[in-house]
Amino acid sequence: MASFVKDLMRQYDEAYPTADPRTRNWFLVSDCPYPVWILTFLYLAMVALGPRLMRDRKPLSLQWFMVIYNLGLVGLSIYMFAEILLSVWDAGYDMVCASYNKDSITNPKELRVAKVLWWYFFSKAIELLDTVCMIARKKFEQVTFLHWFHHASMLNIWWWTMMFIPGGMSWFGSCMNCLVHVVMYLYYGLSAIPSLRKKLWWKRYITRFQLLQFCITFTHTVNSIRVGCDFPRWGQNLLAGYMVAMLILFGNFYMQAYIRRGSKENTISPSATEESVSAFNAKKLQQSNGEVETNGHGPRAKVE
Repeated sequence: MASFVKDLMRQYDEAYPTADPRTRNWFLVSDCPYPVWILTFLYLAMVALGPRLMRDRKPLSLQWFMVIYNLGLVGLSIYMFAEILLSVWDAGYDMVCASYNKDSITNPKELRVAKVLWWYFFSKAIELLDTVCMIARKKFEQVTFLHWFHHASMLNIWWWTMMFIPGGMSWFGSCMNCLVHVVMYLYYGLSAIPSLRKKLWWKRYITRFQLLQFCITFTHTVNSIRVGCDFPRWGQNLLAGYMVAMLILFGNFYMQAYIRRGSKENTISPSATEESVSAFNAKKLQQSNGEVETNGHGPRAKVE
């Protein structure tokens, strides 16, 4: 572990001269990864120890907190989605290839893009509360590898983004993700209200929307490499690789949660089929040979 941290710090020291001078001292960016690393360590410790601490305790309801928290994230996601689009339009971005270099960041309008991307980065820290709520409510089965890996990795990836590339091509994936989160957190917020839970029909479509998001972002990123977009190649490779990882993990989740589970639910066992046929034949026999008698509860067939 110590060698891994030393290697990360070596890479950071090598990249440091290229850090964006505008954002390097912003909150949680802090010109150093330690605050995010500490937050990530505390998060992973909670994932590992939280279920043990809650094992002998009653689950917390958190109903109204869940409603306020999730709908609050809906509002934040709507703001970020709109502000990202407006800021990149104002900065004159090419929608196919948004450049990021030492010259582009001198444009005063680029600062507006960097500010809204910082809010997106900060939202990744807020969203760690998703897992806290799951553990507090003893929904341990929801804290899967996909869940905690996605939360922890997004926070750390976006620290590097804010430190070194808070502009240019970084806008596209974050904008798409904000749109998905509007739908996702709206579902979570409304599902926390018992009277609405059974009326929400679009849960499975959220995962489809996420998979579509990864496909579009991957295609957009690969195309930017193809056209030779003036953007750090390591950033493009990181985003494209992460999209592939998310497609694999979310695709596996969708297969397990909806396709395989659905096929199992639709499968009728041979014994159940035999019992249904026997019951049907018995009923037909009663109808052909039986007499009708009453017992105060209406007619029923009687076999002689």
